Amino acid sequence: MRHILKCKKCDIYTMEEICPKCGGIAVSPKPAKFSPDDKYGDYRRKAKFDDFRKEGLI
Repeated sequence: MRHILKCKKCDIYTMEEICPKCGGIAVSPKPAKFSPDDKYGDYRRKAKFDDFRKEGLI
C-alpha cells in the first residue's frame, strides 16, 4: 500500500519518493503520533528550534 508524500522543496504532494517536479525528497506529511511518554520530544524540539534559528525566524 502506497501513501501520499509531500516534497520538502516545492511543497507539492506526490506518490513518488523523489519529487517529479523538482527532484527533491518527498516525506510523509503526517505528524508523529502523540504520546505522553514521548522519549524523543526534547530532541525534536531542539532540532525544530535550531531549524527556526537557521531560517532567521527567532
